[in-house]
Amino acid sequence: MPLFDAFPDITKRREPLAPYTHLRIGGPAECLVQPRTTDELKAVLRYCKTKDIPLRMLGGGFNLIVKDDPIPGAVMRLIGPEFSTIVTQGKTIRAAGGGQLFDLLAHAVQAGLGGLETLVGIRGTVGGSVRCNVGDRSGEIGSSVRRVAVLHDDASELVRTRDELTFGEHTSDLDEPVILWVEFELTPEKPQALLKRMRRAWIIRKATEPLSFQAGIRLFRDPTGQSAGALIERAGLTKFRIGSAEISDRNGNYAIAHPGTTAKDLLKLIEHVRTKVKDFAGVVLERELNVW
Repeated sequence: MPLFDAFPDITKRREPLAPYTHLRIGGPAECLVQPRTTDELKAVLRYCKTKDIPLRMLGGGFNLIVKDDPIPGAVMRLIGPEFSTIVTQGKTIRAAGGGQLFDLLAHAVQAGLGGLETLVGIRGTVGGSVRCNVGDRSGEIGSSVRRVAVLHDDASELVRTRDELTFGEHTSDLDEPVILWVEFELTPEKPQALLKRMRRAWIIRKATEPLSFQAGIRLFRDPTGQSAGALIERAGLTKFRIGSAEISDRNGNYAIAHPGTTAKDLLKLIEHVRTKVKDFAGVVLERELNVW
């Protein structure tokens, strides 16, 4: 039985993925599955595992380029309140993996719990943010993680504790298909002080990113002891353009997807930048974003 027939209420066939991503580009999914409950989620995982159907998880779509060709198999996107709940108990916040990072930050500040406020301005889901260990020199989300509940591809659930997790620069060893929830251990502080710190972090971050009305995406990891953006700018690539994809003049490590941009434009731009930086500085940049 095809996936659509097995889960008709939560599955769309040949659904364009562009509206579900930050860049608003990319081809359709063979099947887009949007579970509303954990039971539905687990049933889809088991079905895909049994039928050997390729499965991809789509979070907020902020660090993702979806190619222009159709995506085979299933793409799963979590919807419904069960996947966005946030609960506070003492110094601990448990946030569902499908919720938005900004909602978690706002909740923590209102509860007078510090440790996450400098992440303001970073977009994505809670699960995706932890998986990618978002952050910068002012702090990374992984430093506040206490426990993570994950689902394997057979729908079995496992809770991984802090000493079982490894976080690096914009990376982690969380490779299970689904992050159900994340538990954060934070520090009590006055909400006014946290809000002040959040505003300062917002100003600093927005000054080094594309303008808010631009669809921008960060391209590469920073090489050890160096800045990918600075290397790209010194290689003379500021505002370099292929098709409608352009290197940002505010930060060389961002590409702007102007109206009409295709995934092909962006991927050509990325490879051109990698080649030019290698020729100029002898540094091979490692791509940070995901490509489907």
